[in-house]
Amino acid sequence: MNLPNKLTLTRIILVPVFMIFVSLTTVSGSADGTFQPVYYLIAGIIFAIASFTDFLDGHLARKWHMVTDFGKFADPLADKLLTTVAFIYMMRDGVCSPVVLCIILAREFAVSGLRMIAAGAKDGKVIAANMWGKVKTVLQMLSIIFYFFGLSFATMSATGVEQAARQIIVLSISIVLCWLVAAVTAISGIKYLWDNRSFINTAK
Repeated sequence: MNLPNKLTLTRIILVPVFMIFVSLTTVSGSADGTFQPVYYLIAGIIFAIASFTDFLDGHLARKWHMVTDFGKFADPLADKLLTTVAFIYMMRDGVCSPVVLCIILAREFAVSGLRMIAAGAKDGKVIAANMWGKVKTVLQMLSIIFYFFGLSFATMSATGVEQAARQIIVLSISIVLCWLVAAVTAISGIKYLWDNRSFINTAK
């Protein structure tokens, strides 16, 4: 297995590590003082590292001419797993609307289904992510990083009324970002299905 594919697997392995830290506290604990921002900060760092491997594995695969069918399949799968888990926890915190999460999941299921159809076709083709898909992934990752870093820093850098005000600002911006993510995700999904509609038309 080459280095880019190892980085992709590393991203998948970091998902449960991220889940451990983000599960140790919840923003709802801010009301009674039980919210532990350091856990969100660690979770944010883990997520940022995992996100960086997404850029690095793709860059190295192209630079060293190591693009493989496994990489084309596993790389977007790792991205989906990482970001979807994060949005589920953001929904728990009341930041990500269930509607947003449903749009994200619907897009991913539709795209994954199309990839399976393409792979099972007579010529067997692995469809790589398009530019809209990459924009969607970057926006999702940046929104998640902003939420976990922003909320942890807002909580640790102030107390009392000022802390509550900073938290509200971060939460409000994060809510807007989630809806922006939903819009871009929907557009990328529609574009992906339209560009590869030939596989749907020829599927038996």
